Amino acid sequence: MSLAPEALQPARAAALRAERDPVALLRLPVYGACALLCLCVNYTLGNDIAWDTINHHYYAGFSAVHDRFSQDYFAAGPQTYLNPYAYVPFYGLVSAGLTALQASSLLAIVHSVFLWLVYELGVCACPSAPARTRTVIGLCAVFLGALDPSLLDQVGTSFSDITTGTLVLAGWLLLVRAIQVPALVPVLVGGALLGAASALKLTNAVHAVAAAALLVWLQRPWSSRFRFCAAYAGTVGVAFVALSAPWSYRLWQQFGNPLFPMLNNVFRSPEFTTQPWVALRFIPAGLGQALWRPFALVNPIPMVDYELIRADVRYAVLTVLGAVLLTRWLWRRIRAAASASPLTSPDTGSRVLAALGAGLTLDWILWLVSSANARYFLPMAAVAAVVLVALLFQLLGRRPNVRNYLLAAILGTQLLQTWMAADYRGGPDPLPWNGPWLKISVPAALTVEPNLYLSSGSPSTSFLATHLDAGAGMIDFSGSYALGPEGASGTRVKALLRRYAPRVRVLVEGERLYTAAEGRAPTRKGLDQVLARFSLRVDPTDCQTIWAHGLPPPLEVLVAGTDPGPADATPYLTCRVVSDPEAYQRLMAEQAPMDTALDHLEDACPQLLQARRPLTEHIGSKWRRVYFNTDLAAWVFNGELKLADTLRGDDPIDLGPLKDWEKGPLPLVCGRRDGRYFARVLSR
Repeated sequence: MSLAPEALQPARAAALRAERDPVALLRLPVYGACALLCLCVNYTLGNDIAWDTINHHYYAGFSAVHDRFSQDYFAAGPQTYLNPYAYVPFYGLVSAGLTALQASSLLAIVHSVFLWLVYELGVCACPSAPARTRTVIGLCAVFLGALDPSLLDQVGTSFSDITTGTLVLAGWLLLVRAIQVPALVPVLVGGALLGAASALKLTNAVHAVAAAALLVWLQRPWSSRFRFCAAYAGTVGVAFVALSAPWSYRLWQQFGNPLFPMLNNVFRSPEFTTQPWVALRFIPAGLGQALWRPFALVNPIPMVDYELIRADVRYAVLTVLGAVLLTRWLWRRIRAAASASPLTSPDTGSRVLAALGAGLTLDWILWLVSSANARYFLPMAAVAAVVLVALLFQLLGRRPNVRNYLLAAILGTQLLQTWMAADYRGGPDPLPWNGPWLKISVPAALTVEPNLYLSSGSPSTSFLATHLDAGAGMIDFSGSYALGPEGASGTRVKALLRRYAPRVRVLVEGERLYTAAEGRAPTRKGLDQVLARFSLRVDPTDCQTIWAHGLPPPLEVLVAGTDPGPADATPYLTCRVVSDPEAYQRLMAEQAPMDTALDHLEDACPQLLQARRPLTEHIGSKWRRVYFNTDLAAWVFNGELKLADTLRGDDPIDLGPLKDWEKGPLPLVCGRRDGRYFARVLSR
């Protein structure tokens, strides 16, 4: 059967239009350029072995493939139990034996899809504009979106923010397409993508909620919009449950909380704090700081919304443009009201841009109050780039020269900030690309003996679990979240100790047990201090060293004349531990006044010392508590109470003698000012 010539003409006309459409013509070249850019950025920044990679990323992929619930407990701290499926590709590439460059390059190519979607979203932002204009908007949006230090820093790495952020962008793109041509299918598929992104990384739930604002701008009656929103919400929920179910079911079995340790203030598992787990590191301290945040990001300093130094002018410019647009809209409404002339309804192009602006604004607010961490805002940073460029074209469409100069100034400023005013992974001396991502040398005896390893230190040693005997277990009992012998967690730890006894070992960073005179860790006394809470001590006659080749060099101060060990390897010491029934009683007798004083300090400053009542650890000469919501640590040293920000490295705050705090809470003024914590004891 053949088609009539007149039937072929519309198809040929459509094909000719596609050939002349610059959007379609440039699609493949743009995609290729984005992939090449990501490969070049990844290679230039160097091999990345980040703190998070060692602490939990590699272990997460490993635990997703291998069931570790029966033999591990908090092996990578609280992050052990976050949904691990997003890290399976990274674990698969590394475990397949690829070199660091090969594995990272493949990840960089996958990450380039993020920029592909920025181009597509930019093209859709002003659908009523000519094709050539839409193409220019898309290209400028890609350029501006790529100039994000937080994005560039993660290209080719184990972080899942770009990978899951790609799903977020795809979902937003489909919802924008539904605004252009109202249809249910793109809404359902977009909801499924955003639900999947939220399941893989809970911080993406903010973007799924904010995306509902896009559907308000559908060109349909309000009753139909409500049905679309209901369908979207249902699809998000179904996709979230479907992708979370296998892991959440195991968490429910183990802890009674399907999202453990998140939302434990709702599910109240006894094996984690029931206080809200909210990282306050970057969240503004008040309304004034929140309103100033777009402009605070212009200053190239660390710890505003990212741990490293970075600067971003996009949000400040976008805030100004938004204010101008709002002022123009209000002025037109006032003039229309004065002249009694009806207001025209927005066309599709204005509707799409307004929807993106509304969704971005809602997302920004939700993000500020939930985390304010730039890593979790990557997809919306790309949307911000699209909205900024599209707004310039809409506001200055009749003044192309002014628009072009202003756009060039913004792109040039952001380029300079990204190049000169930002820190990236690896610093000035990144790790080399040669060889495997990580090479672990484990003594033969440890690969065939199913020991229980008690890990002490931060980051965790969970990445070593992949190279030990398959039956070996691991507990990170003294790291970012300290575990003690009491309560439900203590019961779980003691059960594992009984199950593995006498094959129980401690595992810490270090080549051997050092003496106090050598000024290096670990020492026998130091390990005995942290093991005493479980009535254990080190057996110094049975110690072995594991070597990890390829990690960044450890940060430590060496005493003159000591041997730093091989330059390209990090040692991890493991020693067998034995029972010491009297150790716990001795520890508690010494610790009682420290606990009393630290409890009183928490009562005097509950707004900073969160979550309350963490375990007190005896480390070296300090009795310390760590508050993971605020990154603060309080400790007793030489009879004095001190408080410090463990992340910013500020000087410790002296809070006075221990004996004064033992009597009760002292009058204390504490809080956060200009991004830094302060505390001062008032005179009585």
